[in-house]
Amino acid sequence: MTTAWVHAFAGVAGDMLLGALLDAGADLDEVRAAISALDVPGWELDTEHTPRAGLVATRAIVVAEGDVGHHRTWSDIDHLLKRADLPPRVRDRARSTFAELAGVEGRLHGVPPEDVHFHEVGALDAIVDVIGVAAALDSLGVDRIVAGPVHVGTGTVHAAHGRLPNPAPATIALLAHRGLTVVGEDIDVELTTPTGAALLAALADSCGPLPAMRPTVVGYGAGTRELADRANVVQVVIGMEEQAAGGSEEELVELATNVDDATGEVLAHAITALLGAGALDAWVVPIVMKKGRPAHTVHALCAAPALARVRDTLLAETGSLGVRWTVVRRHAVDRAELVVDVDGHPVRVKQSGTRRKVEHDDAVAAATALGVPLREVLGRAESIAAQDDPER
Repeated sequence: MTTAWVHAFAGVAGDMLLGALLDAGADLDEVRAAISALDVPGWELDTEHTPRAGLVATRAIVVAEGDVGHHRTWSDIDHLLKRADLPPRVRDRARSTFAELAGVEGRLHGVPPEDVHFHEVGALDAIVDVIGVAAALDSLGVDRIVAGPVHVGTGTVHAAHGRLPNPAPATIALLAHRGLTVVGEDIDVELTTPTGAALLAALADSCGPLPAMRPTVVGYGAGTRELADRANVVQVVIGMEEQAAGGSEEELVELATNVDDATGEVLAHAITALLGAGALDAWVVPIVMKKGRPAHTVHALCAAPALARVRDTLLAETGSLGVRWTVVRRHAVDRAELVVDVDGHPVRVKQSGTRRKVEHDDAVAAATALGVPLREVLGRAESIAAQDDPER
């Protein structure tokens, strides 16, 4: 699996990420061809090597003629993308980026996502950045993206509606919604832009430190200004991620909160609600809190994109005033699922090597319909699955 790790230690903007991918070897002609497929005239894309704190990086130079102040809605951009002759993965990544931004902007301004008027990100230069990044990732054959901590500045920024806090509302909302790690710097500079945040929020499959991989190339994308204390670049490390034999490794988020005033029924419902919100697993552990009070820790495991939903559900269902989470790595053993017939009733069975586990709800439904003990259905389903196993 080809993985790209994005190190935004000086923040990230759309042109910086594009420059880093081009610096890493993405084909500039392929990128230009993808942007041209939108059939929107008036742009140019070139590159130059430029020093940043003694480090030579690639700067992506986007020139958009006559597009200053042009506002497009998400529907406008979606129409452009749908009719463009683009590779599927390029189109999907670009649409995901704008859809993520439309959802956040819609919540900020109280309008439906399709009616959101993009300002800075709807301008032609930002559209070039987004399509360019999607095309560059495709050119490099990147399958998975991991985002490191994203650094942001302080002070204020100038936007279409006037002065806004830095990081801009859309920027911090995107990073928070995706559950990315954010680091504040006491620098009155917009280190991370809405376009950069939208790209990471939409495209990052996980967040965390550099994953175990065999690096093949490193790219550096330059920002437009010099910073006093660091190189104003975004670093992208691309390589083959190490995969464990017989399974896969992935980064997940484990959330937890302590509660001492919830009944067993409330805790059981919380687990069900967490799974419905996108948690991959949820469980409760008995604990003893201060002054000997009996209590429980409610845990949930989820992928980073589901973090906000799972977090909000955990708070709502437990009534807790806080929740903590950590990034964890999980090794998942390869498994397959088959459906066996138990006297006319479908029962799902998960298989991994010689281990088989019958889906409990299916077995209960079959046992109830047949009027036989549950253990009988479990045994018969396992036996049928073993006979149907081609590797048996």
